[in-house]
Amino acid sequence: MVSNTTIMLRPRLRIPTATRLWRPALSTRSLHHVPLLRHFNPQEGVPGLLSSAGFDMAWTQYMQFVIERLNALTAGTDFEQSDALAILKATAREPSQAPTFNYASMAHNNALFFENLANVNTPGQPGYEETSGEDRIPQGLKKALVQQFSSIETLRREFLATAMGMFGPGFVWLVKNAHSFEMRILTTYLAGTPYTAGHWRRQGVDMNTQGIGSPDTVQGWLARSQTGAGADNGAGFAKTAPGGTDTIPLLCLNTWEHVWLRDYGIGAGGMGGKRQYVEAWWEVIDWHKVEGLSNIQRQAMKLS
Repeated sequence: MVSNTTIMLRPRLRIPTATRLWRPALSTRSLHHVPLLRHFNPQEGVPGLLSSAGFDMAWTQYMQFVIERLNALTAGTDFEQSDALAILKATAREPSQAPTFNYASMAHNNALFFENLANVNTPGQPGYEETSGEDRIPQGLKKALVQQFSSIETLRREFLATAMGMFGPGFVWLVKNAHSFEMRILTTYLAGTPYTAGHWRRQGVDMNTQGIGSPDTVQGWLARSQTGAGADNGAGFAKTAPGGTDTIPLLCLNTWEHVWLRDYGIGAGGMGGKRQYVEAWWEVIDWHKVEGLSNIQRQAMKLS
């Protein structure tokens, strides 16, 4: 007797192997690559500041991560062939482009932080210093800094106090007025930028560093988002925000925890921590690069 039972064959579920799991597509057209730091050996880290493991975390791994994310966000767009600085300036005013701005700004900020570090232990390498203390600062730049901050020690203490006052990650900047010799220290939080094009961006305000006289953030948001005649609804941005100043970043201190936590720890009990990291950073600044960015000598020639 033959059974008429019909056997239903179910298609086999194919589970992808590890080698076939989805991976981000790599763009071959993008110009976004991790910059080369020729004056540092990854096996040595940053002498006087970061160990090889700390360097790997703060530079190698982190820069690879932000560049990969930036490439993924800009693939097939007009930003694909633009550098990080151009991208952050173009996207700072667009809320819909916030992720692109964040990764472009972090890539640029972190690169500037590392590029302005000196290799103090290797003769013949860029940034090598045979002198110490204030003698490492070129005379022209030193004179300008003393005029603005009364002394180099005052500048050092202001950097330290500002960094320690920040409750959260970000950057401390030494910036210069593009049209004068005036210099100031300012802070940006998270991926914030000091560039003029980013002054419209609603960057966070920390009362530990801004003080009680700072404009209220809620009032500022209401003023920016109002509508009606005469309101600033974002339809026509000026190049510089109201009250803004064209600034040139000269020096950048990265206070994100992943940069210093590996080598300096939390800082409990007054040992290590961010304070020790900032103090060590001050001793490895490449002041010659800072002078080059300041353009002080060329401005002095124009005025003479």
